[in-house]
This record gives sequence, C-alpha cells and structure tokens, in this order.
Amino acid sequence: MWTILGGQLLLPVGASFKFEMIPVFDKTSIATLSALLGFLLAGKKLRVFHGFGTPEVLIVMVLISPFITSELNTDPLRMGAAWLPGVGHYDALSAVMAQFIFFVPFILARQTLWDWAGHREVLRVLVISGLAYSLPMLFEVRMSPQLHTWIYGYFPHSFAQQVRGDGFRPIVFLGHGLGVAFFAMTTVVAAAALWRTQARVFKFSTGAITGYLSVVLLLCKSLGAFVYGAIGAPLVRFAPPRLQLRIAVGLVLVALLYPTLRATDLFPTGQLVNLAAWVSDDRAESLKFRFDQEKPLLDRAWQRFSFGWGRFGRNRIYDEASGKDVSVTDGHWIITMGQFGFFGFLAEFGLLALPIFRAASTLKYAERMSDRIFLAALSLILAINVVDLLPNAGLTPFTWLLAGTVLGRAEVLRAGARQWGRYPANAAMQKLRAG
Repeated sequence: MWTILGGQLLLPVGASFKFEMIPVFDKTSIATLSALLGFLLAGKKLRVFHGFGTPEVLIVMVLISPFITSELNTDPLRMGAAWLPGVGHYDALSAVMAQFIFFVPFILARQTLWDWAGHREVLRVLVISGLAYSLPMLFEVRMSPQLHTWIYGYFPHSFAQQVRGDGFRPIVFLGHGLGVAFFAMTTVVAAAALWRTQARVFKFSTGAITGYLSVVLLLCKSLGAFVYGAIGAPLVRFAPPRLQLRIAVGLVLVALLYPTLRATDLFPTGQLVNLAAWVSDDRAESLKFRFDQEKPLLDRAWQRFSFGWGRFGRNRIYDEASGKDVSVTDGHWIITMGQFGFFGFLAEFGLLALPIFRAASTLKYAERMSDRIFLAALSLILAINVVDLLPNAGLTPFTWLLAGTVLGRAEVLRAGARQWGRYPANAAMQKLRAG
C-alpha cells in the first residue's frame, strides 16, 4: 500500500524513461513494479486468476483488449494535414505489457488484502498519508504550487488552472489541483469510517482528524471533490452500511450506462449545467465545455465502436486545414472508449464496478459490525472513484488496489456462506466454532 500510494504522491508527473522493448518507466510503473518485486522477493506466488468466473473473464478482457485493438488498427490515417501511423505488432505487445503493469495493484490487493484487518489498514494508510500530505498542501495553498518546480525542476501543468479567486489550489506532486482535492476527499471519507469504529490514529481522535482533513479539503477549492466529501463522509459516519452500498451500486450503474445515455442524448447534461450555474457561472461553463468536447469524441469512437482506434492519438479530432489536434479529453471513459472501444470500456469499468456489486450481495455475511463499516466505506470510495472517471481522467493504481481489496473480501465472505449455508455470518461462525 505504501509503495503504490507513495509513488503516486511523491514521484514527478510527466517524467519517464524508456528502454527498447520495455514499457515506459514513470511514477505509475516504477511504484507498481516495486510493489510486485517486493511481493515476489517475500516468497509469495502471484495469482492472477482465482478459479474461473466473472472476474476472470473481465481480467482477460482487460489484458487482451489493447492487443486486439492494436491488431485491428494497422492502417495509417490521413486527417487533413495530419498523418497518423498504424499500430504494429510491437505496439500491440507493448500495450498489453503496459496494461498488465497498471493492473498489478488489483492482483496484489485481491490476494493479500481480503480480510477485515486488511481493510482497516487500507483506511489507516489513507488517513496517515492524508495527514502527512496536508502539510505540503497547506504550504502551497498559502505560497502557491511551487514544490514540484523546486524539487523536480519543472511545472507539470498550467499554472493558471491552479488559481482560484484570490488564492491557489495545491498540486504538490499530483500534477493538478483536481487530483489533490480528490485525494483529500478520499482521506476524509476514510477518516470518517475509522471515526465510526472509535479507532485512533497516533493516539489522536479520528473525529478530530476527520474535521481537520475536511478543512484541508475545503481549502483545495474544488467543488466536485468537496461535494463528494460532503456527501460521502456523513454517509460513512452515520448511514447503515447497507444504504451506503446501495448508493455505491447506483453510482457505478450510472458510470456503466453513461456512454449509452450520452450517445442517445438521454443523460441530463442541460439540467446539470443549470444546477452548476447556481453555484458559479465558471463551474457551469467548465461543465458545459466538457460535455461539448465529449460529443465529437464519442461520434468518432462510434466509428470503430467495438475495439476503438488504438493509441498514438488516433481517437482524437484534428483540424482539417492545419492538422492540429483540437480535442480536449477530460473524462477517462471517453479516452478508453476512443482507444479500446466498447469492449475495452466494458472490461475496465466492469472490473471496477464488479467488486461493489459483489460487496452489496455479501455484506450480510460479515460477522463484525466494523467489518461491514469498512467494506461499505471502501466500496463507496471506489464507487466515487468510478463515477469521477466520467468528468475526469483520474484512474490511478490505488484505485485498482481498492477494487482488488473490495473484491477479495467479498469473495471470502461468499465462500464462507457457501461452505456453511446461506445464512447470516454470525450463525455460520457459531456452527464453525461448534465443530
């Protein structure tokens, strides 16, 4: 957990190096491969598949979709003045390797973080990292986002986008203020879960920690992340775990249906823009801009609906005269649809959503109340991550770690229910203890 999250929080954005025939080394792959190496050096055996079921089908789809897409896009494209190369066999293999590396946290978490204690530690890691990261975040709120430039020598994004009113949004080493705000929101929800179980972190009350991290989230000046936190934290602290999981299921259903709803103009884009206008004209304009950019990209994705256009910018829109790329791809879903088609979208988003469906169906088999609280909280955090992939491109290795953690626990609870009969976990445990 610390290796994967530490790489995400501390390594530079955009820096990478590449060797021939080997996928690029960057902040994502270095942290992920380091975690995998430590796992293997500890004498563990990596298990990609656990039997054969829906998760295994989706895993195969996730891993092979880049290869299928690449093999179907060997044709070069002429788009006005722009010429785009076809995708070769080497690129297909490279894409599969890159996909596997990005997917490793899911495999590791499913295999190792499947129990109640693992869920508690995931939440503790989020809270502790949130407390530590709040210090550079607060520094940049006051002094402007400078740490990435001072330490790594360059600024990773547009500085103007980090200015809000008469202040600044922190970026630290996450590349954009939206990413920092979303991470802060995650730590608030995690702290609320520990608060509900009366847990302490470094002898500090998790209630006080939740309040402190909420203030930090507010100072990040991101409306979306603040709304997620304002709804998610009270739900985790006060609502029944069953209700939390029902809301999580509803969120991922929206994400899974979103491409179809957008393609058929059934998604209420106008109403959402009007709702955002109540808060701020700037937020409404930003949301409308994203919806406007999605439409031509979705139309292009529809031309190769099944498996997409492949990499090298083949899924994007170009000016006919100048050949300049005029696309703005904010949402991860439209990037996935454009590159890997509906097959790739269904594989990736389906595998992110499946743990939440499984958690909702197995929650009743959890014996401890704290087990139910942790499972519901992590499921809700994961669901918020999934739905946030619609407006933003924030899929990280830690998101995959959360998905593997939730799925692993749900599978263990389901296996126990099948072994001891389909009745609540308390009765199953009583029978187990009685021999």
